[in-house]
Amino acid sequence: MPIRLGAVSYLNTRPLVHGLDGQPERFAVRFDVPSRCAELLSENKVDLGLIPSIEYAQNADYRIVPGVSIASTGPVASVALFSRRQPSEIGTIALDTSSRTSIALLKILCAQWFEIEPRYVPMEPDLAAMVKKCDAALVIGDNALFADHDALGLEKIDLGEEWVGMTGLPFVYAFWTGRPGAADSDAVTALLEARNRGVAATSTIAQHSFPNNPGRASIADRYLREHIKYDLGRPEEAGLRRFYELAAEIGIVPVKRELEFYGVD
Repeated sequence: MPIRLGAVSYLNTRPLVHGLDGQPERFAVRFDVPSRCAELLSENKVDLGLIPSIEYAQNADYRIVPGVSIASTGPVASVALFSRRQPSEIGTIALDTSSRTSIALLKILCAQWFEIEPRYVPMEPDLAAMVKKCDAALVIGDNALFADHDALGLEKIDLGEEWVGMTGLPFVYAFWTGRPGAADSDAVTALLEARNRGVAATSTIAQHSFPNNPGRASIADRYLREHIKYDLGRPEEAGLRRFYELAAEIGIVPVKRELEFYGVD
């Protein structure tokens, strides 16, 4: 039976699954928003999920596929707080609930970097409607990447950039995760190879994603090349550990979660 993969439907995921659809005997891939990927893994409806990193901290049984993640080492461009006010003046924030990791990151930054205690309002990811109701809006994924915030008179506060400013470490948004035994060494190798193919093919991926919009395709290619990092090495692991530590400090997760990988006893 092929390994069932639950992947995120956003543009930044495409390099990680590049070519996997051509291996139906090995992988069966489905696409959903990040929070749904986590639910599918919890429900045993997929074997490996590209889940938001905060979800790993909620389940002691999960293991991580080594070497692969969706991360940033500076501005990420696709996870942002859009606001009419300076961060210190924000009282209410509308939340795009598609990714719990982005919400956790925002809450950490509000508590320990912006030093504010806003009221959070879950909403559908419609930026114009969100900022009509609240002082600021958390928007993620392609909606954030392509948002015309200038037309709405908004400042775009990049949360990847703010995290690096606060910690000096990369931020890891998602990685392949599953239960013990879900990924053998061959599966890990195949996922690493897919990542390598995808990183080398960002222009092709961008053009296929926006075949009738050269402007967006150009933005997408630059985004995949310059903003998103796909490694999970020691710097990214350090960023993850710091994220879990801070999340535990403010009560988002009960305890700091240690990192456990497939192929590592």
